[in-house]
Amino acid sequence: MQCLADVSGRRIAHNQHILASSNVHAGVDDHFPTSLQVFCNFFIGKFFKRSFIVNFWKFQGCRFDISWRSNALEFRNCLLNFVVFIHGLRVLLLRASLGHDKTSTLCILKVWQDFPLWLLTNRRKFSDASVHDPWDVGGTMSTYDEFIVAVKDIHRLQALQGHLGWDRETIMPEKGAAARADMLSWLAKEAHGRLVSPQLGRMIDDLATLDTLDEDQQANVREMRRAHDKAVKLPEQFVADYARSKSEAMMAWQKARADSEFSAFEPHLEKLISMTKEKIAYLEVEGTPYDALLDEFEVGMTVADYDPLFEGLRQRLVPLLDKIMAAKASNPDPEWPEHLQFPIEDQTAFCTKVSEAMGFDFQAGRMDASTHPFSAGLWPGDTRFTTRYDLSEPFSCLYGVMHETGHALYEQGLASEHAYTPRGAAVSLGVHESQSRFWENQIGRTPAFWKAALPWFTEHFPDAPSWDAETLNRIANNVSTGFVRVEADEVTYNLHVMLRYEIEKQLFNGDLAVKDLPSAWNSMFKSWFGVDVPNDRLGCLQDIHWSMGAFGYFPTYTLGNLYAAQLLESMADELGDIDQIVESGDWSSLLQWLGPKIHLQGSKMTPAELIESATGSAPSPEPFLR
Repeated sequence: MQCLADVSGRRIAHNQHILASSNVHAGVDDHFPTSLQVFCNFFIGKFFKRSFIVNFWKFQGCRFDISWRSNALEFRNCLLNFVVFIHGLRVLLLRASLGHDKTSTLCILKVWQDFPLWLLTNRRKFSDASVHDPWDVGGTMSTYDEFIVAVKDIHRLQALQGHLGWDRETIMPEKGAAARADMLSWLAKEAHGRLVSPQLGRMIDDLATLDTLDEDQQANVREMRRAHDKAVKLPEQFVADYARSKSEAMMAWQKARADSEFSAFEPHLEKLISMTKEKIAYLEVEGTPYDALLDEFEVGMTVADYDPLFEGLRQRLVPLLDKIMAAKASNPDPEWPEHLQFPIEDQTAFCTKVSEAMGFDFQAGRMDASTHPFSAGLWPGDTRFTTRYDLSEPFSCLYGVMHETGHALYEQGLASEHAYTPRGAAVSLGVHESQSRFWENQIGRTPAFWKAALPWFTEHFPDAPSWDAETLNRIANNVSTGFVRVEADEVTYNLHVMLRYEIEKQLFNGDLAVKDLPSAWNSMFKSWFGVDVPNDRLGCLQDIHWSMGAFGYFPTYTLGNLYAAQLLESMADELGDIDQIVESGDWSSLLQWLGPKIHLQGSKMTPAELIESATGSAPSPEPFLR
């Protein structure tokens, strides 16, 4: 690309740059490109991919985002200077005829033929100053190709945020918190800037009118339209400040939870709720303020959808809980011996075995410990999840691992060819939770599971009581009025979710002040579960979500439970006796069923469409209640 021709009466030496000099940056808005730069970009664009030229500019110390301003006079000057290019091409053609092969000659002739037409085609863009990027005026990439380049860059930045978040929760030293908050703030600002760029908006507008896009392409355009339209309403500095506040709140929550001291977390939560209300105002969403938050995690869901769903469940679950607790009085469940300890290394080995049996690929992921279990699909080939340990019993770790492995299997099962695009991402948190709750409850809390897992349990916990599979299953399904959501049984779990849902509604409707949150939590828990919450750690500080600013997330757990039960029924119709499959210890057919129906579909469909496509029926609570 150097020494192309004698241009303007001088040869370009091998050590000179034919593109912009290193002192050209994005801020130079009043600089119209030289004729040479225009031609060179065109020439290179004919025969090289955009990534090549972008990286070449970066290698020269430049940013490939120059803004061009022009007028008719400058464009006429550009056309006049085309005479110079003709002279240069004649020199190139002569050199090619003297020693270069036929392909080089044909390439040069092709440029000579196409360049005048290209200039005339784009003359209006030059003359009305609408050229914001050299690749707005031609090149070989289609609009969709350019769109995908931009989309993938945004998703890579978001993946970096996820990676740094995982590191913060697992191995980051305490004194790194301030710098980590600063970095996450910068990444959020950078990703937001790309998401709201006018060029991306124009590409989305152009693509939305095309009828030639396939279903995968349509999904990408649809999801990016939704994300772009929301993002443009949020000021860039607000996005950066919000990200910083969430990171700071996360660290404060960890310490407050450990100390069981809500007052240490209160100012951070107060700030996050205030900023979240500010965000809602920016978004100008119709309906209640809380609707804007619910929609972020399950598109289209509102208070009007959740209220009747939760009320219907509560009317059936509360009497069932009372009935079970009365029956337990005369037939108590077995309990873990008080003196027994379950070493962390043994719990890790046992849970790793279960995770592998579920299908998790540890060569493409890892398991770590954190304050609150979570999973993160960071990069293609790198999916991570965490758990936590209780030395007095192994089931907190086990079912945390099964839950998070369910999430991780979804991430590992996404279509790699659609990586870094909405089409290659999970469709919603409700569907994501269906995968975790499917494995944790529909598989993990069954007699068939414990028949398969009993040999693994005995191997790793030789000092445990010699319980059979039936006894272990009874312990796993012990219904109780416990305080901790992630350790709750299937009867009470949704009541835990409903409590958080009601608290969040009150916080964002202005009916509850942050300072009164612990007392409101404890009062509601007492009325629903019949027991007093002993401390903040087991009460309003137990979950990580509010420190992440994830208000509106909790209802997706209930959706996940409903979806999971519906998926199990459909799976049984196709595969036959699920208990027999689970008891065998070979669960590959379960994952193979979920793969093409859920995982590989990514965001190709809406959540409701996906569930109906997989099961043949619209989403319904009935399979869960049966």
